[in-house]
Amino acid sequence: MHRSLRQLRPLVPSARSHLSPIVSVVRHSHQDAQTTPSSSSGSPNPNGEQGSRTTHFGFKTVPEEQKESLVRNVFESVASSYDVMNDAMSMGVHRLWKDDFVSRLKPGARGPQRCIDVAGGTGDIALRILDFAREKYADRETSVDVVDINGEMLKEGYKRFKKTMYHNTPQVAFKQANAQCMPEAEFPSNTYDLYTIAFGIRNCTSIPDVLKEAYRVLKPGGNFACLEFSRVNNPLLSTLYDQYSFTVIPLLGTILAGDRESYQYLVESIRRFPPQPDFAKMIADAGFTTGAMHEGKGGAWIDLWGGIASIHIGVKL
Repeated sequence: MHRSLRQLRPLVPSARSHLSPIVSVVRHSHQDAQTTPSSSSGSPNPNGEQGSRTTHFGFKTVPEEQKESLVRNVFESVASSYDVMNDAMSMGVHRLWKDDFVSRLKPGARGPQRCIDVAGGTGDIALRILDFAREKYADRETSVDVVDINGEMLKEGYKRFKKTMYHNTPQVAFKQANAQCMPEAEFPSNTYDLYTIAFGIRNCTSIPDVLKEAYRVLKPGGNFACLEFSRVNNPLLSTLYDQYSFTVIPLLGTILAGDRESYQYLVESIRRFPPQPDFAKMIADAGFTTGAMHEGKGGAWIDLWGGIASIHIGVKL
């Protein structure tokens, strides 16, 4: 299902190591895993066939087995303009949100950590983690495995890191794998101190399976942290944001990338993502300990800009 290793070789060396700065290609079919997406059902598929599970792709209902390839096509289309895409969808504020996200996690504060950033192909969260640990705590041993299902996104991340001091060091590795079913041999249980996923979990077919995998690969005491577009609570802000999202963002997609449909999907995918309390409960149901089921201090999530985005944190005890 994924692109072959031969297609990635022009960018990366052929040697493989779990902490080497390469793109390790893991061929692992989505169909290999039993999935139970929160939005799936056993209802007939669009062709009327009984028993085929369905899920959403934006506002469309599609057979579950098709969503992965549809999402892959979107991100292959936008990979080279991914930062521009996020600028369009957040009015440029995503950069501040990501800074806030990483600073709250304080990587390096308790000594070197082994981190995994999932759906992190372009490497912007990984780079922030390594920079924060180095600049705040003089930590040059914290490492990040950048994992993405999409090889084109990983290529963009690899190119970004070639411009940094972390290139060709054990501090970063790029690995292609499905967040719902990361193979044990490549991602052993109880391995990581910190699991991050930013603006990616809503694109996965089965959010519960992603959360289960996050719980599996984290060490006891490890943190799960998710930054995602969420539900705006203020009615006036919600109306304004909807107008911006459904009129301006697809237009920007046409102008900036010549791709209206991909940007339309990304807007719709935000509206289909569970609201903050529901997602917080899903994190708790996966086994994580969270704050109380409310926003803010002592709560399970923190809203940014009125809920345009939210940060969710859980701990594996």
